[in-house]
Amino acid sequence: MPSSADTLRDHLAQVEQLRQAAQAATPAVQAALASVRSVQVRRFHACYADFLDSPRHGQAARFFLTELYGSHDYRQRDAQFARIAGAIERLFPAKVMALAVQLAEVHALTETLDWTLTQRWAALPTLSATDEPQASEALARRYLSCWRQVGRRADRDRQLQAVMALGWHMAEVVRIPGLRTGLRLMRGPAKAAGLAALQQVLEDGFDAFTSMGQPDGFLIAVQTREADWIACFFDTPLPQATLRLGHALASAPAAAGT
Repeated sequence: MPSSADTLRDHLAQVEQLRQAAQAATPAVQAALASVRSVQVRRFHACYADFLDSPRHGQAARFFLTELYGSHDYRQRDAQFARIAGAIERLFPAKVMALAVQLAEVHALTETLDWTLTQRWAALPTLSATDEPQASEALARRYLSCWRQVGRRADRDRQLQAVMALGWHMAEVVRIPGLRTGLRLMRGPAKAAGLAALQQVLEDGFDAFTSMGQPDGFLIAVQTREADWIACFFDTPLPQATLRLGHALASAPAAAGT
């Protein structure tokens, strides 16, 4: 049976393979990938504006956006994870190692699904310059067209399940007595072992979930809203689904997705 370190390496190897494919792709394909991720980030901003603006839930919502749905460059962190996965397993508690594995699983699923959407997106004609409401609707129609061509509903459901498992696990871990103090004490050894990036992710996640207290309302809302969007993207007639997504994209902050 593979160890947690082996599983972590496998997930990150899959992510790295997809990143290399993206780097070797044509500029048009790279632009398509950026567009796909921008749509997703803007949709998240619009759908979770209430949590992002909440003093209680804002930090946790931003952690989800940045670490799970964001378009940031995670190469340095993932390279650290993969290079010394065994050290992670030795230095950190088992529950913390499990978080690293879950985070890597989410990224592997997300990168895979983003890449399949990107290939469909790049095959479509380039969008023309239009005003913002029309641009949002055109982006929504294009995204939904790619989504339905790709399909893979089981993988979408599994992606959401992996995200929720990570969220509930994080909520459980932050309640372990003394762990926050232990994480602070780990800063020096983690840095010396080349695990500073993992250390930062863990501390950010710990602080985000601690800051909101009882996490049930937030996590249940994420589960409900994301399941509803998945159902909409697959099952709602295309004109209505396009209108709904287009409205969400139009209402997202200007900086979202950049």
